[in-house]
Amino acid sequence: MIPFLIYLGIFVGAFVIVRVVAGGIARTGFSSLKTVTFGDESAVLPDRRASVISILTLFFLWATFTGSALIPSFLHMPGPPLGLHTFEHTVRNAEGETDTATVTFLLFETGRDEDGNELPDPEPPVVEPGDGFARNDSLVIEAYGSELARLQDNDLLTRDDGTTIIAVNGQPIAPGDRLRFGFGTVSMSTRGSLNILPDKGWQMEPIWLPAPEAVAVRFWDILWNGFRNYSLGQHLGYSLFRVLAGFALGALVGIPLGYAMGLSNWARGWFDPIVEFMRPVPPLALIPLVIIWAGIGEPGKIVLLFLAALWIMAISARSGVSGVSISKVHAAYSLGASKAQIMRHVIVPNSLPEIFTGARVAMGVCWGTVVAAELVAAEQGAGMMIMVASRFQNTDIVILGIILIGIIGFGIDILMRLAEKALVPWKGKS
Repeated sequence: MIPFLIYLGIFVGAFVIVRVVAGGIARTGFSSLKTVTFGDESAVLPDRRASVISILTLFFLWATFTGSALIPSFLHMPGPPLGLHTFEHTVRNAEGETDTATVTFLLFETGRDEDGNELPDPEPPVVEPGDGFARNDSLVIEAYGSELARLQDNDLLTRDDGTTIIAVNGQPIAPGDRLRFGFGTVSMSTRGSLNILPDKGWQMEPIWLPAPEAVAVRFWDILWNGFRNYSLGQHLGYSLFRVLAGFALGALVGIPLGYAMGLSNWARGWFDPIVEFMRPVPPLALIPLVIIWAGIGEPGKIVLLFLAALWIMAISARSGVSGVSISKVHAAYSLGASKAQIMRHVIVPNSLPEIFTGARVAMGVCWGTVVAAELVAAEQGAGMMIMVASRFQNTDIVILGIILIGIIGFGIDILMRLAEKALVPWKGKS
């Protein structure tokens, strides 16, 4: 919720600064575009300033909630209170006598050496034992973790002698109670032991979301050393090949199918139930059948991606044909055009915008499905990297794989936009 509110605040602030302070409204507002009407997509172009600010905002939120060294520390969200902390606990023996001892604990964050190996835990702080039957204790607790501390085990009188902890920092405590202090909370278990839970702050634990520089280090490591006997280029190349092959087959079958459904009542009636039935079925639900039909090798993966693209391309082609203005068809007939000429010069050109839109959607779905496709007996691929890394909680590799898939998918989408702009220059025009 907090990241969303920060993102929303930056969005509003950036809009005000760019549009009002920079005078953007006077130059690019609707009042200056005399022919623009709401709903005319061709007249609404992305503001590149907003795109840059949006990307920087997302990067800033990522850095500030992970304590990244790439931004100043005063911009970091509050994290765990690392360092030394102390609290007192009061112990009562079987005779009703009480004694107070001090607990000193070091809250530390796990580090790594130059080779990426996890450093050993630090030693507990050195403390004086004290003079009473309750002795002082020292602990080490890893950040984002907790510690069930058996503080009475080193006392002169232990729990077996009838001693119990009755207070923490002067506040009475009983089994099931939870007390709040500056460093976090202290609760008591049903057996009378104290559980120390330091605050986690607003920063994300590295195992859930690593900092940007950690992902960058992992990127260079995999770029030079590879991942599971294959280079990064090979992993991405295999994924790209599977996606393009599945998409191409889906378009090769789906577009003619969509044209047939848009031009023939019989074809529409015959195929419409099948297409409408399969359209809402997620590709992941088809994995067991695809394995049975096509096996676990490359054909099975391509067949799954083919099915992911097929129905989208068929529906987009059908929609493109159905959306052709009948007045254009009548005009062509009045000029003596044959059915083949109408198909070539009227139906196909006017349906291409819908087909390109469907192709962009289908490509996105294929990229989303390739992770699942590579889950089954794959030795290469970005999806395989993500799934294997998730098993070993290598979140930096998971994030890296997601970023690479997104960048490649976005690059393909840009190429498809350029192709659409070159091949369908009449889109959005009467």
